Amino acid sequence: MATFKTQPVDRSATVGQKPTRARHWVIVFAVTLSILAYIDRVCISQAAPLISEDLKFSKKEMGAIFSAFALAYAAFEVPGGWLGDWMGPRKVLMRIVIWWSAFTALTGAAWNFLSMWIVRFLFGAGEAGCFPNLTKAFSVWLPAAERVRAQGIMWTFARWGGAFTPPLVIFTLRYMNWRMAFVLFGAIGVIWAVLFYRWFRDNPKDHPSVNAAELELLKACSENAESHGNVPWGLLVRNRSVWLLWLQYFCLSFPWYFYITWLPTYLQEHRHLSREESAQYAILPLFLGGLGSLFCGFLSPKVAQLTGSISFTRRFMASLGFLGAGLLLILSIQTRHPLYAMLFMGFASFFNDLVMPGAWAACMDIGGKYAGTLAGSMNMMGNMAGFVAPIIGGFILDASKASSGVADWNQFLYLMAGVYLAGTVIWPFIDPVKPLE
Repeated sequence: MATFKTQPVDRSATVGQKPTRARHWVIVFAVTLSILAYIDRVCISQAAPLISEDLKFSKKEMGAIFSAFALAYAAFEVPGGWLGDWMGPRKVLMRIVIWWSAFTALTGAAWNFLSMWIVRFLFGAGEAGCFPNLTKAFSVWLPAAERVRAQGIMWTFARWGGAFTPPLVIFTLRYMNWRMAFVLFGAIGVIWAVLFYRWFRDNPKDHPSVNAAELELLKACSENAESHGNVPWGLLVRNRSVWLLWLQYFCLSFPWYFYITWLPTYLQEHRHLSREESAQYAILPLFLGGLGSLFCGFLSPKVAQLTGSISFTRRFMASLGFLGAGLLLILSIQTRHPLYAMLFMGFASFFNDLVMPGAWAACMDIGGKYAGTLAGSMNMMGNMAGFVAPIIGGFILDASKASSGVADWNQFLYLMAGVYLAGTVIWPFIDPVKPLE
């Protein structure tokens, strides 16, 4: 890894000098943090049956606890992104990672519904700034041609972190109870925060490992590194593409939150799988979703070369993603065999993540030096969906069980498929490359 020392270095370019690759370490830090973020947020879904049994939570109460994270995540997205634009992602990421790691650990100390809800709310408040500030870092450290691919790689590993959390939690619970498991997961983030703060710089020109050739490669990004607090809110709220970015991310996140909240309970109650079997099957949606992000990240530049249009490529990939996700989720509902049903659900998640890299890259291109704020506002809308969806699910399940004696999981899943299909018609009207200014 590049040295942590910060003494002055000679930046004079030499003829034929090759750019250093310090910028790729930014992707490495983003990948590792995205994995940690998803482990910390997904682990509660696998532990939910044990938590509910231990603390006597109903479906409505567990749904409300799932939603506490998303409510805080949504509420603090814009402030988290704005802080990154103002202070720089180095200081913000170090602080919020330590914050959310502390509340991950404190999840294990909850003793009733209210204490659990408050802890998960404060945990969500910390995680809220994660991806907006990583996007801000990308907008400064990566040339435009590398951004979609970097977003694809980052979201792939984020999903894979969540995918392998269920078996990781099952393995951990063999050696400790659910309370100590949260303490263990929370401790890992502190290590990341220390290493990141020592290495990262908000501006590549301040990093000793960046040579003149790499600075020249990043010259067009230099304006994005400026610290500022004066966000042009008027331009944001008057921009049609911004509104549609918010709306499509709501539609994308509403069904997706099922995979990190209710899925283990669905597999155990509706598909009648054991805890160990449900942990194995729960890997599929997030694992295949990660492949979708990776596939989109590497395919999009090739499609853009063929069509000559980055804008068309992002619209096409996102519309295809929404359509495929909705249709495959319907197939999953109608399939009786658990394995095949979960394969269809997994490929619905694959198509879900065809939308992700282009949506986050659009925040960088539209937002420019305000990328952190725009990304935060988009993710805020996504997590408003994440707040609403688990609560609606809990009400549907409890209401159907009260009326018929059996929780109607299919009704919940058909609702999510319909939201996916609604997202299909949004992307053709978004201009994902035209900047605010």
